[in-house]
Amino acid sequence: MEATLIEKESIPSLTFHDKSTVNQHPQLLEQIEKATILGNAHRTKVSIYFQDDASVKKVETTIWAAGTKFICLKGGVWIPISRLLEIKI
Repeated sequence: MEATLIEKESIPSLTFHDKSTVNQHPQLLEQIEKATILGNAHRTKVSIYFQDDASVKKVETTIWAAGTKFICLKGGVWIPISRLLEIKI
């Protein structure tokens, strides 16, 4: 998967207005759950692939929490779950 590596701090400047669907990994919800546990228990970083309104991005960071619509990264940065493609541990 071709993705642009970005810093977590640049995510708040991205836009997620486009409501089109993305091709999510079949076990995405399981990946989110596992990455959240690893982030809280072991401070383990994961590779998160997601799509903003412009292109596919990749960020390597820790997931602190997951809700029904968003994941929260270290530092209080949020990404909509609907725009996640895959999480690699």
